Formats: sequence, C-alpha cells, structure tokens
Amino acid sequence: MNKKSLNNLLLILFFPIFLFTGCAHKPVKSLPETSDKAPLTQIREPIPDKAEQTPSSSNVEDSIEDDFFDEEFEAHQVQVADPISLWNKGMFHFNDKLYFWVLKPLAKGYIAISPDYFRRGVRNFFYNLAMPIRLVNCLFQGKGKAAASEFSRFVVNTTAGGLGFGNPADQNPDLVVSTGEDLGQTFGKYGIGNGFYIVWPILGPSTLRDSVGLVGDFFLNPLTYVDYSETWIALKGFDLVNQTSFHIGEYEALKNSALDPYVALRNSYLQYREKKIKE
Repeated sequence: MNKKSLNNLLLILFFPIFLFTGCAHKPVKSLPETSDKAPLTQIREPIPDKAEQTPSSSNVEDSIEDDFFDEEFEAHQVQVADPISLWNKGMFHFNDKLYFWVLKPLAKGYIAISPDYFRRGVRNFFYNLAMPIRLVNCLFQGKGKAAASEFSRFVVNTTAGGLGFGNPADQNPDLVVSTGEDLGQTFGKYGIGNGFYIVWPILGPSTLRDSVGLVGDFFLNPLTYVDYSETWIALKGFDLVNQTSFHIGEYEALKNSALDPYVALRNSYLQYREKKIKE
C-alpha cells in the first residue's frame, strides 16, 4: 500500500471523530474541579415556618411570584424532538466514558507539563486560524461591523501577536470582542429550526441544523486543507486536548448537580445555542 492510500485510509477511519473539532468556539471561564458538594446551580430551599404560623399575605404573594417565574422559565425552555434517543443516549455514555478515561487524564497530564502561557498561546493560535468561519458567517448575517472587527483582529493578532499566539487585539479599545459566529447560528438567524436533537461521538450534543452548519464550517477552516492526513489528525487532537485543559470540572459539575445528566446536558446545550442566535 503506497503512502497516498495509507493517508486516505487514516482519514476515513478518523474522519467521524475529528470532523467537527476544527469549528471555532470561544472558550468560557473554567469552573474549578468539583465534587458532589459543588453543584452548578444553587438550589432554592424553603424558608422554615415559625411555630406553624398561618402564612401572611406577603408570603402568599411571594409564593405566587415564585410560581409565576417558575412557569416563565419553563415556558422559555427550548423544546426539540429527540426521535433517536436510543442512539443519543448511547453516544452520551460513550462520550462520558471517553472523557473520564481518556480525554481528562490526557488533559491533566498536559497541564502538568505545560505552563499556562503556552496553553493560552495555543488556544489563541487555533482560534485566530479559524477566523474565516466567523468572518463569513458575520457577512451572511449582515453584521458588517462585526465582520470588519474579525478581520482587523486577525491582522493584528497574526502580525503583532506572532502568528496568533498572542492576543494584542484585546488591548485595542477600537476592536470589539470577537463574536464567535458559526453557520448553525446563521441558519437560526434565517429562521431555520433546530430539527431534531443528536449527540455525536467526541463532539457531544448538537441538532440537525447545527450539524449541517458544522459541516459547512469545516470547509471554511484552513486546517481542513492540510496536505497530510496524519498532520491534520495530530493538529486536531492537540487542539482538542488543549481546549479540554481549560474546561476540566465543568462537565463534572453539571453531571453532579443533575438528576438526569443526559437531559441536563441537552437542555443546557439548546438554551446556550438559542441565546447565541438571539445575540
């Protein structure tokens, strides 16, 4: 088997795993690694009664107000069909084991040997490299100012920031913060619905709309056009481990605080995407 055939075979084998990991996303502030005593959300506890007193009118009003806000919260939850729940739950458990058995240990070992400034530089590099995804989607959504900002940030960070490892654009008050737009958000802006819910191996929760968007974003990512499949796979894997190193503890906190982690992760993802589309 010649080298070209071997490259093609490796690409086919690993394509489902690393297909979408090149899509740009902004990192969020990591939560500390938690235990069962550190849930994501604070649970409201009832106020104890005093000697079984009859509730006052103010308490009744507070109760009515609480019920109203609870109903409003339920009404604003994003409802998406889950017709392939058997597949989704299987992929959820696969990703769960993969995270705890492989990805988390790798990320923790990577943290132990890599200084913070190095990991931040790597994150900045891959995020800067994926600028075409955000630029094109800003243009698709008619966000001219955001598109100009994305291009300006790319030029500044690529030159003054040393190929994007630095992020001097954040020090310029004339450059707004990067928007993090993607094709899934663009579809949502044009009124295309979520379709059905789907969980991908490695990638985690998504929807039919966002999955199609990820495919489009894949072809906008410059890393897609790396000549050698071995190099492409290595870069994708390195980016994935580096990104995970900033978020250790977040999934654990969500899982520990939820009665049903599968449902909690699904709802969190859908609400997050809905918020991004409305921004």
